[in-house]
Amino acid sequence: MHSNLKLKEEKTLHSDRTILVVDDDAMFRDRVVRALANRGYRAFGASGMRDAVAQAQSISPDCIFLDLRLGDKNGLDVLPEIKRAAPQARIIILTGYGSIATAVTALQHGAADYLTKPVNIEQIITYAGGTKTGMPAASQPYSIPPLDRVEWEHIHRVLQDCDGNISRAAAVLGIHRRSLQRKLAKRPFPTK
Repeated sequence: MHSNLKLKEEKTLHSDRTILVVDDDAMFRDRVVRALANRGYRAFGASGMRDAVAQAQSISPDCIFLDLRLGDKNGLDVLPEIKRAAPQARIIILTGYGSIATAVTALQHGAADYLTKPVNIEQIITYAGGTKTGMPAASQPYSIPPLDRVEWEHIHRVLQDCDGNISRAAAVLGIHRRSLQRKLAKRPFPTK
Protein backbone atom coordinates (compact mmCIF):
# COMPACT_ATOMS: atom_id res chain seq x y z
CA MET A 1 0.00 0.00 0.00
CA HIS A 2 2.85 2.39 0.91
CA SER A 3 4.60 1.80 -2.46
CA ASN A 4 1.37 2.54 -4.37
CA LEU A 5 1.00 5.85 -2.55
CA LYS A 6 4.63 6.71 -3.31
CA LEU A 7 4.13 5.88 -7.01
CA LYS A 8 0.98 8.08 -7.16
CA GLU A 9 2.88 10.99 -5.59
CA GLU A 10 5.72 10.48 -8.06
CA LYS A 11 3.29 10.44 -11.02
CA THR A 12 1.78 13.74 -9.91
CA LEU A 13 5.21 15.27 -9.37
CA HIS A 14 6.46 14.54 -12.91
CA SER A 15 3.26 14.83 -14.96
CA ASP A 16 4.41 18.12 -16.51
CA ARG A 17 7.79 16.75 -17.75
CA THR A 18 8.10 15.36 -21.28
CA ILE A 19 10.90 12.99 -22.20
CA LEU A 20 11.88 11.62 -25.62
CA VAL A 21 13.95 8.42 -25.83
CA VAL A 22 15.75 8.00 -29.18
CA ASP A 23 17.17 4.52 -29.57
CA ASP A 24 17.08 1.99 -32.43
CA ASP A 25 16.91 -0.90 -29.93
CA ALA A 26 13.11 -1.22 -29.76
CA MET A 27 13.09 -3.40 -26.65
CA PHE A 28 15.32 -1.03 -24.65
CA ARG A 29 13.47 2.07 -25.90
CA ASP A 30 10.02 0.68 -25.12
CA ARG A 31 11.10 -0.50 -21.68
CA VAL A 32 12.47 2.95 -20.78
CA VAL A 33 9.41 4.77 -22.16
CA ARG A 34 7.07 2.44 -20.24
CA ALA A 35 9.05 2.85 -16.99
CA LEU A 36 9.04 6.65 -17.33
CA ALA A 37 5.30 6.68 -18.07
CA ASN A 38 4.68 4.50 -15.01
CA ARG A 39 6.44 7.15 -12.94
CA GLY A 40 4.24 9.91 -14.29
CA TYR A 41 6.38 11.37 -17.08
CA ARG A 42 4.98 12.07 -20.51
CA ALA A 43 7.34 9.70 -22.33
CA PHE A 44 7.76 9.10 -26.04
CA GLY A 45 10.09 6.98 -28.15
CA ALA A 46 11.72 7.42 -31.55
CA SER A 47 13.75 4.89 -33.51
CA GLY A 48 15.72 7.00 -35.94
CA MET A 49 16.82 10.46 -37.01
CA ARG A 50 13.72 11.55 -38.95
CA ASP A 51 11.35 10.26 -36.30
CA ALA A 52 13.42 11.90 -33.55
CA VAL A 53 13.46 15.32 -35.21
CA ALA A 54 9.72 15.17 -36.00
CA GLN A 55 8.84 14.13 -32.44
CA ALA A 56 11.17 16.75 -30.92
CA GLN A 57 9.37 19.45 -32.93
CA SER A 58 5.88 18.23 -32.12
CA ILE A 59 6.12 17.37 -28.40
CA SER A 60 8.71 19.96 -27.23
CA PRO A 61 10.42 17.61 -24.76
CA ASP A 62 12.14 18.82 -21.61
CA CYS A 63 14.73 16.07 -21.94
CA ILE A 64 15.95 13.83 -24.78
CA PHE A 65 17.94 10.62 -24.35
CA LEU A 66 19.81 10.07 -27.62
CA ASP A 67 21.59 6.81 -28.41
CA LEU A 68 25.09 7.27 -29.82
CA ARG A 69 24.54 4.61 -32.48
CA LEU A 70 21.31 4.78 -34.45
CA GLY A 71 21.56 1.99 -37.00
CA ASP A 72 23.88 3.33 -39.68
CA LYS A 73 23.77 6.88 -38.24
CA ASN A 74 25.87 8.37 -35.48
CA GLY A 75 23.90 10.11 -32.73
CA LEU A 76 26.47 12.92 -32.75
CA ASP A 77 25.52 13.65 -36.38
CA VAL A 78 21.83 13.79 -35.39
CA LEU A 79 22.47 15.93 -32.29
CA PRO A 80 22.59 19.37 -34.02
CA GLU A 81 19.31 18.70 -35.86
CA ILE A 82 17.57 17.60 -32.69
CA LYS A 83 19.00 20.62 -30.86
CA ARG A 84 17.49 22.90 -33.54
CA ALA A 85 14.15 21.07 -33.37
CA ALA A 86 13.96 21.31 -29.55
CA PRO A 87 16.35 24.03 -28.32
CA GLN A 88 14.83 23.96 -24.81
CA ALA A 89 15.54 20.25 -24.32
CA ARG A 90 18.31 18.87 -22.17
CA ILE A 91 19.99 16.23 -24.37
CA ILE A 92 21.75 13.28 -22.78
CA ILE A 93 23.78 10.89 -24.93
CA LEU A 94 23.25 7.20 -24.12
CA THR A 95 25.81 4.68 -25.30
CA GLY A 96 27.18 1.24 -24.73
CA TYR A 97 30.43 2.35 -26.40
CA GLY A 98 31.57 5.05 -24.00
CA SER A 99 34.90 6.80 -24.25
CA ILE A 100 36.32 10.10 -23.12
CA ALA A 101 36.71 11.22 -26.75
CA THR A 102 33.04 10.67 -27.63
CA ALA A 103 31.90 12.24 -24.35
CA VAL A 104 33.91 15.39 -25.08
CA THR A 105 32.63 15.49 -28.67
CA ALA A 106 29.03 15.06 -27.48
CA LEU A 107 29.37 17.95 -25.03
CA GLN A 108 30.97 20.11 -27.75
CA HIS A 109 27.98 19.39 -30.03
CA GLY A 110 25.50 20.55 -27.38
CA ALA A 111 24.72 17.51 -25.24
CA ALA A 112 24.12 18.32 -21.57
CA ASP A 113 25.48 15.02 -20.31
CA TYR A 114 26.68 11.56 -21.28
CA LEU A 115 25.49 8.27 -19.81
CA THR A 116 27.06 4.86 -20.47
CA LYS A 117 24.87 1.76 -20.75
CA PRO A 118 23.87 -0.38 -18.99
CA VAL A 119 21.61 2.05 -17.16
CA ASN A 120 18.65 1.62 -14.87
CA ILE A 121 15.52 3.75 -14.70
CA GLU A 122 16.68 5.54 -11.55
CA GLN A 123 19.82 6.76 -13.35
CA ILE A 124 17.71 7.94 -16.28
CA ILE A 125 15.37 9.84 -13.94
CA THR A 126 18.36 11.43 -12.19
CA TYR A 127 19.89 12.54 -15.49
CA ALA A 128 16.51 13.78 -16.72
CA GLY A 129 16.34 16.12 -13.75
CA GLY A 130 13.63 14.13 -12.04
CA THR A 131 14.60 15.06 -8.53
CA LYS A 132 11.97 16.32 -6.11
CA THR A 133 12.98 19.91 -6.84
CA GLY A 134 12.58 19.33 -10.56
CA MET A 135 16.09 20.66 -11.18
CA PRO A 136 18.69 18.67 -13.11
CA ALA A 137 20.72 16.53 -10.76
CA ALA A 138 24.48 16.87 -10.63
CA SER A 139 26.51 14.31 -12.53
CA GLN A 140 27.56 11.20 -10.69
CA PRO A 141 30.79 11.44 -8.68
CA TYR A 142 33.92 10.89 -10.76
CA SER A 143 35.91 7.73 -10.18
CA ILE A 144 39.39 7.06 -11.53
CA PRO A 145 39.20 4.54 -14.39
CA PRO A 146 41.63 1.61 -14.58
CA LEU A 147 44.81 2.13 -16.61
CA ASP A 148 43.79 -0.30 -19.39
CA ARG A 149 40.57 1.65 -19.93
CA VAL A 150 42.44 4.97 -20.06
CA GLU A 151 44.81 3.49 -22.66
CA TRP A 152 41.90 2.11 -24.70
CA GLU A 153 40.13 5.50 -24.65
CA HIS A 154 43.34 7.33 -25.57
CA ILE A 155 43.86 5.01 -28.54
CA HIS A 156 40.29 5.65 -29.70
CA ARG A 157 40.70 9.42 -29.30
CA VAL A 158 43.88 9.35 -31.41
CA LEU A 159 42.12 7.14 -33.98
CA GLN A 160 39.21 9.59 -34.09
CA ASP A 161 41.65 12.51 -34.52
CA CYS A 162 43.20 10.59 -37.44
CA ASP A 163 39.76 10.19 -39.06
CA GLY A 164 39.82 6.42 -38.54
CA ASN A 165 43.10 5.91 -40.43
CA ILE A 166 44.79 3.06 -38.54
CA SER A 167 48.20 3.52 -40.18
CA ARG A 168 48.32 7.21 -39.30
CA ALA A 169 47.04 6.56 -35.75
CA ALA A 170 49.72 3.88 -35.27
CA ALA A 171 52.39 6.35 -36.38
CA VAL A 172 51.08 9.02 -33.97
CA LEU A 173 51.00 6.48 -31.11
CA GLY A 174 54.46 5.15 -32.02
CA ILE A 175 53.35 1.53 -32.31
CA HIS A 176 53.15 -0.99 -35.15
CA ARG A 177 49.91 -1.03 -37.17
CA ARG A 178 49.19 -4.68 -36.26
CA SER A 179 49.73 -3.96 -32.56
CA LEU A 180 47.19 -1.16 -32.83
CA GLN A 181 44.72 -3.46 -34.56
CA ARG A 182 45.10 -6.04 -31.75
CA LYS A 183 44.55 -3.35 -29.10
CA LEU A 184 41.45 -2.11 -30.96
CA ALA A 185 40.03 -5.64 -31.09
CA LYS A 186 40.30 -6.03 -27.31
CA ARG A 187 38.00 -4.11 -25.01
CA PRO A 188 39.53 -4.18 -21.52
CA PHE A 189 36.20 -3.72 -19.74
CA PRO A 190 32.69 -5.18 -20.17
CA THR A 191 30.08 -3.39 -22.32
CA LYS A 192 26.90 -5.35 -21.47
